[in-house]
Amino acid sequence: MVVVELAFTDKPSRLELRPRHREILTELHAAGEVLVAGPFDDDSGSMVVFTTSRQRVDEVLKMDPYYSADGVTVVGVRELTPLFTT
Repeated sequence: MVVVELAFTDKPSRLELRPRHREILTELHAAGEVLVAGPFDDDSGSMVVFTTSRQRVDEVLKMDPYYSADGVTVVGVRELTPLFTT
């Protein structure tokens, strides 16, 4: 698994790209490539847990303009070895 953490500012360009970003996440979830995704309760950022390779995650980060939008910072991309899954 690969975890991507994002941080947000109040830049409006981010909000314009968010609907398409969520569509992409929905498609990736349906394809089994995303386990969970969503914003933090304080809307300071979000997290996406991918169930695919780091190479595929890098492709998604380049393909989806949300990740490079003004107001979005990719704080970290880290591989995770889960002890438990549901």
